[in-house]
Amino acid sequence: MIVIPIKTRVLLPPRDNLGEVLDSSLPRLRERDVVVVTSKIVSIGEGRCVPAGTLAEKKRLIEREADYLARFKEGRRSLFSIKGHTVVGSAGIDDSNSNGYWTLWPKDPFASAKEIWSRLRRKHDLARLGVVITDSVSPPMRLGCIGIAIGFFGIHPTERHIGKPDIFGRKFKFSRSNLVDGIAAAAALTMGETDEQTPLSIVRGVPAFRFASYDTRAELLISPKQDIYYPVLKKIYAQKPKAKVHITRRRLT
Repeated sequence: MIVIPIKTRVLLPPRDNLGEVLDSSLPRLRERDVVVVTSKIVSIGEGRCVPAGTLAEKKRLIEREADYLARFKEGRRSLFSIKGHTVVGSAGIDDSNSNGYWTLWPKDPFASAKEIWSRLRRKHDLARLGVVITDSVSPPMRLGCIGIAIGFFGIHPTERHIGKPDIFGRKFKFSRSNLVDGIAAAAALTMGETDEQTPLSIVRGVPAFRFASYDTRAELLISPKQDIYYPVLKKIYAQKPKAKVHITRRRLT
């Protein structure tokens, strides 16, 4: 497997032309390539940016954007949320590389991935292509962040090992590999987190990948009560946000 980082021009909030950047920055793609795109430039391409304001305004915005929000007693910061089957800080809202704006997640990262997939597949005349949209998250009990997939299209996200033998002949009963988050993490290492200006990468040569022309998210995502972390997260699921709060400073599109 190789990961090829792609440098681009700066995309400017609150809205910029993502399609033009994809067309001008990506080299000729090959069959079985997977294009990894940071959620930041997808959101800027969709105009999902709000002028940065006060902490109180950000808190209301987090409440609006989160699917579930961790609430603590007064005086403690409420950072962690569940959004789009992902535990993420502040509902994914971020002000890095946003030039005075808060950048939200894409409205529907899976639909965004499909749209990019359709554009690139048509432009490069490919039968087998994957697209992964990533963001950075901080795992529990660790310092630092890693890349994770928040949306994808064109690939089967996991590899099943059930029925396969280990080196001693013992057959696996439950195991599978999470391929899509694995390449998201690898690509994030090449794209960076600060001023690298490389929000795209191409992952090439992953033999385990199987490609698809339909939505495969159900092969990765599970319901809360099926999750092995549900006993830890159930208190957050019990604290679903209140009614959506309207942010008057800027209407989102």
